[in-house]
Amino acid sequence: MKHASLHAALKTASALAIIAGLAVLALPNYWVFLITAVFIVGVALQSLGLVTGRTGMISLCQMSFAGVGAWVTGYLNVAEFPGGLVVWVLVGGLAAVPVGVVIGLPALRLRGINLAIVTLGFAAAFDTVLATITFPGQTSFTQVARPAPFESDKGYFLFIMLVYGLIAVALEFVNRSRLGASWLAVRHSERAAAAHGVSIAHAKLSAFAISAFIAGISGGLLAGYLGTLVAENFNMMQSLVLFAVATMVGAHFTLGAIAGGLMITLFPELLRRVGLPQDVGNVFFAVGAVQALSSGETMSETWGRLGSKLLPRRAGKTSAKPPPPLAAPSVHAQGLALEVNGLTVRYGNVIALDKVSLAVPARTVVGLIGPNGAGKSTTVDAIAGFLPRYEGSIKLAGRPLEGLSATARAKAGIRRTWQTTRIAPELTVGEYMRLAAAGIKPGEIEAVLEWFDCPSPETVIATVDAGTRRLIDVAGVVAARPPVLLLDEPAAGQSYAEALKLGERIAAVPEKFGSAVLLIEHDMDLVRRACSAITVFDFGRLIAQGTPQAALGSAIVQKAYMGIEPEERVA
Repeated sequence: MKHASLHAALKTASALAIIAGLAVLALPNYWVFLITAVFIVGVALQSLGLVTGRTGMISLCQMSFAGVGAWVTGYLNVAEFPGGLVVWVLVGGLAAVPVGVVIGLPALRLRGINLAIVTLGFAAAFDTVLATITFPGQTSFTQVARPAPFESDKGYFLFIMLVYGLIAVALEFVNRSRLGASWLAVRHSERAAAAHGVSIAHAKLSAFAISAFIAGISGGLLAGYLGTLVAENFNMMQSLVLFAVATMVGAHFTLGAIAGGLMITLFPELLRRVGLPQDVGNVFFAVGAVQALSSGETMSETWGRLGSKLLPRRAGKTSAKPPPPLAAPSVHAQGLALEVNGLTVRYGNVIALDKVSLAVPARTVVGLIGPNGAGKSTTVDAIAGFLPRYEGSIKLAGRPLEGLSATARAKAGIRRTWQTTRIAPELTVGEYMRLAAAGIKPGEIEAVLEWFDCPSPETVIATVDAGTRRLIDVAGVVAARPPVLLLDEPAAGQSYAEALKLGERIAAVPEKFGSAVLLIEHDMDLVRRACSAITVFDFGRLIAQGTPQAALGSAIVQKAYMGIEPEERVA
């Protein structure tokens, strides 16, 4: 992961250095001045790309965060605070962080249009505040002082490029970290992220905080660019335009942020030269955003897809060195790893589970089977913490889990998969493994993937088929080595031969990784191969327990699960 981050950061830094050199050497001062604004807007777009593009939340008040940073920068300039513009911009960015956190709090409960209304309301309120006050130095015509080595327009352009590059490189490392992976996981499925022990609140608030910090920096840079500012620089319409362009171009990509900055800065200049009203540009941005939302693909993603067809990636070098052996299994408590007693779940007048009980001894594989609607997935949801209201008790190694959230239960040692894969497709296999198994070492990742016959860590999830994604999903939770694994139909999308092989792997999980497994599956051959005991549900009730042979051979299971009447069985 570090090598991939460093490689991406070097590519970004090199590209920006080339752009900066060409602009300074080849362009006149007027165009250098305009392009400086491109990258200032690009910084703001990067901030919005983080919260919207990577985390999937809507923020329509990004220029309000920029306004906070600009106001603080102007105030520190007038007060002649030591440190110059570099320090003032950083302080302005930090001042925007608590504002971003406050705005992020509603995101813990609100999504989509409801969150959009809240953030738009803040932008409108911020407009009202700015209309009643003036930016520091505005009435006295006090210009925000640029750093001494970068006072000229070309010098300030190089300063902006340096700041843009530092932010872009830092985001490359953050985006490839577990925090960055958690943002994508939250965007794709909050429930799946929580099942990996990701704190949804921390992921969302950290995204808003970092986004506000970067936006605040962009506001301070704009103050140094223009010298003096007015409220109109940060009004609500500017935030809406920024959001539309970020949605259209994919501002969470470095190239997308630059393209968006070009559009916002140079499109008005083009319209002015051809004699068209400036509002035409906003209409174009709105249409582009609608197109990106309807197609599910931003301009950056379109360019990447077309580029991969024209210039296919070279296959990476396959190391002749075999992966290291799997580490010794974790030592978990003996006795019962998981104990469920009298579990009852009601949905109104419907009883989904009626006082069911089951036990999973430590380092064993227990099957949970039953026809569709029997209550298997409801049981898994209750154990994993996704059903806060139920009757009965659930214990992990003797410890009651009542009152613990899904995230807390995952951290305590209960991990689960889902009937359908919920891995964020933008992640690589290695990034997903690090998300699912925090602190796992690269060698262990390779060993686990090799054991499950999964693709290499550099493989992007979006490029593999559904069956392989299921294997990667299982590999991730197994690699975490929790006391209890809840595998919900892991063989979905697998061929018969692949399912049998997966059954052998699941049967070996207790010995190899030290985890107990509760397996929910319809494939009876896989269940027989993997499980040492079976629990059978029907209509939310427990109807049989025992060894696979005894449970599957009982008359009540034959009738309920396989539709075979007792007299129809072959003697």
